[in-house]
Amino acid sequence: MSAKQRVDQQPGFVLHSYPYRETSLIVEVFSRDHGRVGLVAKGARRPASQLRGVLMAFQPLFIDWSGGGEMKTLIRAEWQGGQPLLGGQALLCAYYANELLMRLMPREDAHPRLYAAYGEALRALAAGESQEVVLRRFELALLQELGYGLLLEADADDAPVRGDTRYAYIIERGPISLEGFDAAGDELATVSGKTLLDMAAGDFRDPETLVQSKALMRRLIQHYLGGQQLQSRRVFTELFAFPGDLS
Repeated sequence: MSAKQRVDQQPGFVLHSYPYRETSLIVEVFSRDHGRVGLVAKGARRPASQLRGVLMAFQPLFIDWSGGGEMKTLIRAEWQGGQPLLGGQALLCAYYANELLMRLMPREDAHPRLYAAYGEALRALAAGESQEVVLRRFELALLQELGYGLLLEADADDAPVRGDTRYAYIIERGPISLEGFDAAGDELATVSGKTLLDMAAGDFRDPETLVQSKALMRRLIQHYLGGQQLQSRRVFTELFAFPGDLS
């Protein structure tokens, strides 16, 4: 962005915010056309501020900002409406999605398809859909959009994945058939070809697919996090038995 550029009426969501100086906030937003953007919300903590009660996570906003440095200045935020409030386990699932975006998505890197997938995940959580399925679909979209896409329909040698074959999934390479491959005693992630094909189709109706995809996504996300521990997972572990065991 240029130093004097202004953005108006940009659809976006608040990912994270924290106090800044006496009356302001630092707000990280996920915008449709500009990706993750850091904003200074001046005076947002004052009782009379028009931003109080608007800068809520998981609610669709129209956002105006200006500036060209690493941190822009928030000018206005307007609630779009139409998104029910989240609660309970669904709320913590959404916090997990936000934490993944904060940890893995660089600033000012536009991902409109990921933005759409995020909005769909929030709507699905609010509608009471299976939290495990919602998270697996979002995790897949996240990795695909950030350039960490999984090989699901072809193996590491570019041969079609076969549903009746079991594979070892090698990070940065893809699935390798276990036929004639000695994986005993190692810690490779193994998965059936059917699970890989179901994941490619976004079909998680088979309980085995859901279990195996959870284990595979947990390993992959932990790898790309570089060993960072997720706060949302720790909180959920303390409060609930987390659906999908997070990452």
